[in-house]
Amino acid sequence: MKIVIIEDNPTNMKLVSVLLKKQRYEVFEATDAEAGIQLARDELPNLILMDIQLPGMDGLTATQVLRNDERTKGIPIVALTAFAMKGDEERMLATGGCDAYIAKPIRYKMFLKTIASVLDGGK
Repeated sequence: MKIVIIEDNPTNMKLVSVLLKKQRYEVFEATDAEAGIQLARDELPNLILMDIQLPGMDGLTATQVLRNDERTKGIPIVALTAFAMKGDEERMLATGGCDAYIAKPIRYKMFLKTIASVLDGGK
């Protein structure tokens, strides 16, 4: 299974990438929204992990771009974010177009469980 990670923080990128590769996912990395959108269009992954606070275009805007593209609109997108205030998860799921939400700092067991669940259709 292919997963695109769009994350500008090198430490977070490395952690997420290593966790996913250990689970035998094929990982593609982008450090900004524009590169991530292009990577998603090129690779058509099974899942996109989207940091919300990105330089330039933010992650919610990038999510909307992907949702409005015929090629990528059906790809599940999981928000990776330090936004962990009350109501943020609901906002990202309801209006942001994301399929799931993972708060930073990442707790690896919950992270992997969420990824597996989304890839399994939310079951």
